[in-house]
Amino acid sequence: MQTARSAESVSAASDRPSMPDMHASVRLTSSPQFWRRMLGFIGPGFLVSVGYMDPGNWATDLAAGSHYGYTLLFVIMVSNLMAILLQSLSLKLGIVTGRDLAQACRERYSKPVSVALWLFAEIAIAACDLAEVIGSAIALQLLFGIPLIAGVIITSLDVLMILLLENRGFRYLEAFVIVLIGTIATLFAIETFLSRPAWHSVFFHLVVPSSSMVTNPAMLYIAISILGATVMPHNLYLHSSIVQTRDYERTPWGKREALRFANIDSAVALTFALFVNAAILIVAAAVFHRSGHTQVAEIEDAYKLLTPLLGFGGASLMFALALLASGQNSTITGTLAGQIVMEGFLEIRLPSWLRRLITRSAAIIPTVIVTAFYGTRGTSNLLILSQVILSMQLSFAVFPLVALTSDRRKMGEFSNKRWLIALSYSVAVFIAGLNGWLLIATFRSH
Repeated sequence: MQTARSAESVSAASDRPSMPDMHASVRLTSSPQFWRRMLGFIGPGFLVSVGYMDPGNWATDLAAGSHYGYTLLFVIMVSNLMAILLQSLSLKLGIVTGRDLAQACRERYSKPVSVALWLFAEIAIAACDLAEVIGSAIALQLLFGIPLIAGVIITSLDVLMILLLENRGFRYLEAFVIVLIGTIATLFAIETFLSRPAWHSVFFHLVVPSSSMVTNPAMLYIAISILGATVMPHNLYLHSSIVQTRDYERTPWGKREALRFANIDSAVALTFALFVNAAILIVAAAVFHRSGHTQVAEIEDAYKLLTPLLGFGGASLMFALALLASGQNSTITGTLAGQIVMEGFLEIRLPSWLRRLITRSAAIIPTVIVTAFYGTRGTSNLLILSQVILSMQLSFAVFPLVALTSDRRKMGEFSNKRWLIALSYSVAVFIAGLNGWLLIATFRSH
């Protein structure tokens, strides 16, 4: 029965590819020059990297830098290496099988299991989107004095922007996201330069772990928070789909070349995200920790303190602009992931505007309610809760991904080697264990 269902699903999936309007829509050059062929694959990795520098990570990086200086930079480095591995598996699944992670799960598992995985994925996307909406609303309040509730509602309008850009072609959407990433990176590069960090300490702690992470429970808690927020479930669904927007040859040779270029794109983009994440922590360490402000964890507090402590009038403004760009970027990719998950698991083809309205409403409605009753303090608590919810859902995406890419019947010659299977499952178990610990510790503290 399972085999029959799988065969039927495979046929259905091949007829209806992931994101059919954009499937194989990005033309590639056949130029003999490596760099020109490589340029055709630049984009999906940067859309995915947005999740590693979203507002949900900002508070964690700020707390880590202000509390413990540069010590936890090593955790950001390790988190990034894990992300590169898992995203590599995700894009491999999409390129080799022609299915995104949601479609592949629907084919592999029984209907009750598929529905459960869909629900977990939807909860994770809503939780992630919640953090991005809050981050954008806080940025609008800091920049223009717009009340939080109004900022939350304004943030919902990015759905129209996505539709406009996507109608012009997927490359326009990728270009817009890359411009926002470049904006974030440039603003933090300036702030890093102005903060004059101790570079010898930066490089040392980037590659050398501190024993205090094990002996100090408070430091361990923040370290696990960084790890827990790194690999977000929706990014795995997203990458396995958008990598298929490239019109590569659907032959073994074409897939091998696509894998090579897509992995380069992913590794470069995630390394870029590493530097942005590290820059947030470095600025917090150089500005707040060094000046004795070791309890800065709220985004609003960092905004207020940056200008007087750095002695540069535009420091707080640049910080808020980067936050706004981060929030808008993340809502775009989160909304795309919502469409992929619903269509992949349920085979429901809703109009793009309706699917995105549903995803956006799931995040905005609870945010508006909490903001109306509790104000800024309520949104901060909601931000923390969203990260805890994400931690709960992560394993339900990671373990199926590793299992699917290790299945020789599905992947053929591209299936994971034994060493890669062992490494991938070790990372999956490690992340799941840390997230479980974080979840327990969070509920105990409340």
